[in-house]
Amino acid sequence: MSCGEPHETDCSEILDHLYEFLDREMPDTECTKFEHHFEECSPCLEKYGLEQAVKKLVKRCCGHDDVPGDLRSKVMGRIELIRSGQTVPEQDVTAAPASPAESAAPQES
Repeated sequence: MSCGEPHETDCSEILDHLYEFLDREMPDTECTKFEHHFEECSPCLEKYGLEQAVKKLVKRCCGHDDVPGDLRSKVMGRIELIRSGQTVPEQDVTAAPASPAESAAPQES
């Protein structure tokens, strides 16, 4: 999406990092750059408003559910692997590991 007008910060860069801005996970200087872009680019401002509304709706509807501790630790472990650049296993991280007896047992069709 682009309004077709030249900006100091390209629309694609703004949209690529929109959730970082929404979650305030960027330095203040970057936030200022986004705010300036929104002042002059109505399509990006509209997209920001939509994503902000969705985020508020999800928080209101789902924000009270407790997350099991083991699931949280598995997800956080996977995030750390990704951030460190390590290879992430392709297996489902939420699945319980099979015991040696289960993995040795023949599978029925």
